[in-house]
Amino acid sequence: MSSNDDLNTQTPQVQGKVFILGAGPGEQNHLTVVGKTLLTEADVILYDALIDPKLLNLAQKTCLKIQVGKRGKGPSTSQTDINQRLVHYCQQGQQVVRLKSGDPFVFGRTTAEILALHAAKCPVEVIPGLSSALAVPLLAGIPLTDPQRSQTFTILSAHAPESLNWSALAQLDTLVILMGGRQLKTVVRHLRQHGQSPDHPIAVIQWGGRQQQQIWTGTLADIVTQTHGTSLSPCVIVVGQVVTLRSTLQLDGSPPDPYPHTGTSIKSTMHAHASISDLPLSGKTILVTRALAQSAAFSHALMAAGAEVMDMPALTIGPPSSWADLDRAIATLHHFDWLILTSANGVTGFLDRLQQAGLDTRALARLKIAVVGRKTAKTLEKRGLKADYIPPDFVADSLVEHFPARESLGSQTLLFPRVESGGREVLVKQFTAQGAKVVEVAAYQSRCPDHIEPGVIAALQQQTIDVVTFASSKTVRYFYQLLQQAQADQLTLDQWLTPLTIASIGPQTSLTCQDILGRVDIEAQEYTLDGLTQSIVHHFSGQPSN
Repeated sequence: MSSNDDLNTQTPQVQGKVFILGAGPGEQNHLTVVGKTLLTEADVILYDALIDPKLLNLAQKTCLKIQVGKRGKGPSTSQTDINQRLVHYCQQGQQVVRLKSGDPFVFGRTTAEILALHAAKCPVEVIPGLSSALAVPLLAGIPLTDPQRSQTFTILSAHAPESLNWSALAQLDTLVILMGGRQLKTVVRHLRQHGQSPDHPIAVIQWGGRQQQQIWTGTLADIVTQTHGTSLSPCVIVVGQVVTLRSTLQLDGSPPDPYPHTGTSIKSTMHAHASISDLPLSGKTILVTRALAQSAAFSHALMAAGAEVMDMPALTIGPPSSWADLDRAIATLHHFDWLILTSANGVTGFLDRLQQAGLDTRALARLKIAVVGRKTAKTLEKRGLKADYIPPDFVADSLVEHFPARESLGSQTLLFPRVESGGREVLVKQFTAQGAKVVEVAAYQSRCPDHIEPGVIAALQQQTIDVVTFASSKTVRYFYQLLQQAQADQLTLDQWLTPLTIASIGPQTSLTCQDILGRVDIEAQEYTLDGLTQSIVHHFSGQPSN
């Protein structure tokens, strides 16, 4: 919706319902069972800026997702506008999820939304979530109560620190402070002025519950110096003697495995290593630039080898600007001899549109299917189809070179559903040069995301990322474009890139890395994500990648 005027449409007879849902502090493993069900059934999701974007992958493809976040001094959606949207979509008969980080009733601005929905006679239900005030200290290994150190704890917001009663707060056992990332210096000053000693313990936990979680522990005397120059938001601050228990309890302090039900543990995957610290990628932080919906298996393989993984989706996948060409091709499938599929996105886009036309895989009975890559073939198999031909090497050149009908290409018509722009031009040129007629149709499009997650920007600025991975030329181009947009004054782009090991999935992507980034350090020997994982492991373990 571009304006509030768009919301003033006639109310239908069927009325929907609004669920105000707490997402918890981080990833999907902290989402309640009820919350997961609601996200999978939602027609519309209005979500806050701090929720993990991966949660949106639980929604249906047809679900409308609207960002209505409020972040510090950045662009914000007014509360009035949020209220109006909730009412509008509910009155249109939609099941609406208002997704909030943490718990809706802990500094969640939920009251105004409920009152607006009541005034419009819209049904509303509030679903609790794990509050970051409780969960984040736990994930950092800090208990909030202890028989000797803390009989009570108090949760407060430092959004407006000058309005708080610091004289009273300084007397309490444990303080849990939200929205204090920009106010840390002010918080410390007030506590010191009201009687807290310089050696009073304090912890700052940034991105609690996420893979990029960072923890600083210290005292009121040194915590500001420790965190100087770091953008701490979002964070939870814990003040009190319980902070000292973190070292005593020796809990991991990192978020739990986001893939706990894969049936494969780190030890079984890397059985030759006795502990996590012995794993070949232990201590390495790897930036994954694939689209979020496609990164899970790759990220899991890297984590199984001991790496910490951060997601920075450098492209997003969506429908093409027009379905007209693909629809015409589907209506005339009998004109084609081969269907060429070079990506899982191409498979999904083509077969989904085939289904939209009222057809199923039987419509492809007379067509032979050639694919590039095992992942493309597996995606095809999940839809009940088997490729007639997969080239020995997972690149477009190999498909043309080893194509089984090369001698009769002059009489062949090939249907090639592909990305809307910037796809495998070499494949089309080579087939055409050998006499084949190639009909290219847009089955999906990929574009550059709007921004980089703040946690990733902070990690790049602090130069704590060791490896950046690229699975396509587009991710290289968009990665560089996003870096240019987010470039910090104190670091040049060269300084951002210098500490990074650049890892590429194959020759074409490597050429783009050389052209745009000036180098490539690792190239997969097998041009797949599994091959890329193995080449990264070999690089850091000193083994030959043969």
